Amino acid sequence: MSLQNKIDFALIFSVKNANPNGDPLNGNRPRTDYDGFGEVSDVCIKRKIRDRLQESGESIFVQSDEKKTDGMPSLKTRAESDEYGLGKDAFNVKKTTPEETARLASEKWIDVRSFGQLFAFKTDAKDGVSIPIRGPVSIQSAFSIEPVSITSTQITKSVSGEGDGTKKSSDTMGMKHRVDKAVYVAFGGMTPQLAERTGFSEEDADTIKKVLPKLFEGDASSARPEGSMAVEKVIWWQHNSKLGQYSSAKVHRTLSVNADGSYTLDDLEGLAPEEIDGF
Repeated sequence: MSLQNKIDFALIFSVKNANPNGDPLNGNRPRTDYDGFGEVSDVCIKRKIRDRLQESGESIFVQSDEKKTDGMPSLKTRAESDEYGLGKDAFNVKKTTPEETARLASEKWIDVRSFGQLFAFKTDAKDGVSIPIRGPVSIQSAFSIEPVSITSTQITKSVSGEGDGTKKSSDTMGMKHRVDKAVYVAFGGMTPQLAERTGFSEEDADTIKKVLPKLFEGDASSARPEGSMAVEKVIWWQHNSKLGQYSSAKVHRTLSVNADGSYTLDDLEGLAPEEIDGF
């Protein structure tokens, strides 16, 4: 059975001496808005959710290059694979319908039935087909509670030159950036009306709920050393109907987060939030 109750959630996480989401168009500096508040894009958060779901054994369509488990070189190859995907016939308009392909893709991959996906493949030299799937799970970008302080450090990198490797080329200069210390908040929601279309179930919602507290586990890198990013709290509001007792905007406004990570929650009659500790 698909999701029957509207869900809102909030994610509170801390950053210390790490680059939570570098901007490739700005020298990979941590993302900020025009007022200096730190930002982590919704795409970045979804990537981490996919990775944690994949590590827990779920089937994921949009896999990162570093965490591929099936060896497929592209999304198209994975989708058309007989072993790991739906097979080529699923994307042949002469053998199936877009609606059937969307249904099969949603059944196959949890990230497709959660976040949606656009499948676009050529059918012959002239014609093509686009299969849009709109997912029920939406996530906003995360923003810091206060403007962030960014430290930039100049680094050098030595690499071996050509030949037998005994000679080294000249050092390459570069920059490494980090947010010194900050607390971020992101909001999200799950819509039953869209869940009906993809088959997103109560069990799927619970699966995502379980991975959110450990969003940054297994995500360490040079830019994000182990322990430099941590989920402090997940706030989970489950409404008593498909439409929900309150709008998401009103629910989100009940949460006030301080710069040290502490927070307060205003009461909404009939809607008690569940407060979940980070992993």
